[in-house]
Amino acid sequence: MKKPGEMLLELLIRILGWSSSLIVILIVLFLFREGLGLFSASVLTERHVLIVNPENPIREWDANKIHKVTREEVTNWKDLGWKNIPIQVLTTGNLEQFIPEAQGDNVLDILPHRIDSLFKNNPGLIGFIPERYAPQGYVPVETGNLSVNDFFLGTRWYPTSDPAPEFGALPIILGSLWVTLGAVLFALPLGLATAIYMAEIANKRIASILKPIVELMAGIPSVVFGFFGLVVIVPLIKEMFGLAVGETALAGSILLGIIALPTVITIAEDAIRSTPYALKEASLGMGATHWQTLVRVIIPASFSGISAAVILGVGRAIGETMAVLMVTGNAAVLPHTFLSPVRTLPATIAAELGEAPVGGTHYRALFLVACVLFLLSLGINLIVNWIQFNAKQKEA
Repeated sequence: MKKPGEMLLELLIRILGWSSSLIVILIVLFLFREGLGLFSASVLTERHVLIVNPENPIREWDANKIHKVTREEVTNWKDLGWKNIPIQVLTTGNLEQFIPEAQGDNVLDILPHRIDSLFKNNPGLIGFIPERYAPQGYVPVETGNLSVNDFFLGTRWYPTSDPAPEFGALPIILGSLWVTLGAVLFALPLGLATAIYMAEIANKRIASILKPIVELMAGIPSVVFGFFGLVVIVPLIKEMFGLAVGETALAGSILLGIIALPTVITIAEDAIRSTPYALKEASLGMGATHWQTLVRVIIPASFSGISAAVILGVGRAIGETMAVLMVTGNAAVLPHTFLSPVRTLPATIAAELGEAPVGGTHYRALFLVACVLFLLSLGINLIVNWIQFNAKQKEA
């Protein structure tokens, strides 16, 4: 029979546990609700409309067609299936070229009428203008919404572009994966070697000194690592490879590798130390040397723990923000080499969220970037759980 105090404590723990789980679920639902709202947004800048001549038969536009026109990749209506007429583009940026009086005080009184007249008399004109400038009785031209392909396969990230923002997240997704790959290549051999040294080679006194140092590294704020990278790693890469700037994917990879090292070393060392002593004795008893036992018995036996260490280190690295923001150059371009600037998912959110209007298209795009980052982190954790589950199955 439980005492009243024990029952109350158990109820309190139960409530706190369910509350925490519910809060996490609500945060995830909010994240995806805001992010997926991007795909219901128009391809045009918010509160803007598309106007063409009343005789123009082209009434359905998508992001690809609008970008071709605004970038002047298509300059004649014939290429779009209409008359042989040059395309003229009207935007808020060049409004005064078409309507000189647009800079006066009574803009809202003049512009709708002047724009109506302008489009009726100019069949080659296409306009991307604010809704408040649209002529009375205007029938919107269908522009479509942003698509999944535009986001995940698009290669241009220009969220403030006018008149059609571009949210191609492929460069920043690949930038995150590129930098993380470099971090793994840096942290895996160094972290594994350190873990083996501390667990199997170093004497107890040295190991007792190194272990708290490694654990102390895990508590250093990432911005401190960022300053170290900016002052030491970036100039070193610039000098070594003769680059114009040292803010590159390589700098981010090295820095993330350093940040991931404590995780890799600590977990890998624990995995190596937890290898059953009977396996070591059996190997040594059959005449194997210490190194042969280490390579052929201890490391294979602790492989699942070492794999988990590496993957958790990757999870630590892929979500890093400030340190990467400071040393990678923040260029949203497709990465080709480790010596080119890149931009990562967390850095994009940190750099742009403060300037994105709440509830706007840019705001929702950044939430969708956060959803991608969440799914990557979730995938990494699922891989760790899968490795550990397989290891337990083999032991059983």
